Amino acid sequence: MSSRARDHIILTRIGVFAYHGVYEEEGRLGQRFYISVDATLDLSEAGRNDDLEKSVSYADIAAIVQEIAVGQRFAIIEALAEAIAAELLRAYPRIEGVSITVEKPNAAVAALLDSIAVTITRPRHD
Repeated sequence: MSSRARDHIILTRIGVFAYHGVYEEEGRLGQRFYISVDATLDLSEAGRNDDLEKSVSYADIAAIVQEIAVGQRFAIIEALAEAIAAELLRAYPRIEGVSITVEKPNAAVAALLDSIAVTITRPRHD
């Protein structure tokens, strides 16, 4: 596997209804979140051979995102992003790095805005 992969698998705005937040109401009422994943890996062999075994299943990535986002509770979306990044890097040795964006459209902020989001980028440290 190349340490200079420039290929990406990108899943954009996976929607979940979950209970993340620092306020009691967020834990009780829940809200929508959108999570995007940009995984960096070498897809050249998968592309040349039309072989999913040399890639990572998009459906599996989406399932992990949903499982963590719905199955765990975090006070801050930064922690949710970290948990997703760590699990994707643990589960898929082919992934050389990930960027995770978590959007919280209904954040309790006294401002007119479309969404609040954080993006983290984590490389593999093997």
